[in-house]
Amino acid sequence: MKNKPLILISNDDGIESDGIKALAREIRKFAETIVIAPATQQSAVGHSITISNPIRAKKNLIDKNFYGYAVEGTPADSVKLAVRNLLKGRKIDLLISGINHGSNTAINIIYSGTVSAATEGTILGIPSIAVSLASFTYNDFSTSAKFSAKIAKTVLKKGLPKGTLLNVNVPALPEKKIKGVLVTKQGKSFWDDRYDSRLDPNRREYFWLTGKMASLDKSIEFDQKAIEEGYISLTPVHYDLTNYEMLDEIKSWKIK
Repeated sequence: MKNKPLILISNDDGIESDGIKALAREIRKFAETIVIAPATQQSAVGHSITISNPIRAKKNLIDKNFYGYAVEGTPADSVKLAVRNLLKGRKIDLLISGINHGSNTAINIIYSGTVSAATEGTILGIPSIAVSLASFTYNDFSTSAKFSAKIAKTVLKKGLPKGTLLNVNVPALPEKKIKGVLVTKQGKSFWDDRYDSRLDPNRREYFWLTGKMASLDKSIEFDQKAIEEGYISLTPVHYDLTNYEMLDEIKSWKIK
């Protein structure tokens, strides 16, 4: 490529997170990058957008050099603001959301701010990728960042179908222990939520969300099982939620 592509980077863990910094360092090796991401942690906010409060964006510097903007809003806010205002009409060649700390697979992608940032990019006509490291405690983002660069270069060359993003999940393993890359389906596994009941110092009850992953998928053709077995999972995701198989049946109800 004679001219470097412009790649927008966002996430839901916040602009100061280790995952987004690792991603930006790797992508800067071959592309012009700008980071526009939430100022604070925004995990599990889904595709929410801010409509009742002002949104502020503050320039964020690393080593006194321009890095991007910290947005006082959600991941979807960050992408919208980037496209509509902050980049002043510049053409974005690719959007990468990540690297998220924790997997975004199966039913849980509905809640994911990481996937939602990529979804917003897709809605706005930008080829978009969401990348997650499948652990909340494993802190080595190097393999995830290298694969992000690899898939980014491929998408820049091949493109993506309209309305489709790529959801990437990388096992929490050293590069040499990863078995390979699988193109997978979104699974049926889910986070089995529970709320712990606790008391504050004034003896008032409050609740704290907890739980564990209920892994229902038994084949590596599904995203969650693939990463459990040591594979990078690559899932094409569409934001069209229509159940097309149900259309004719509902028409047969003849509701008037």
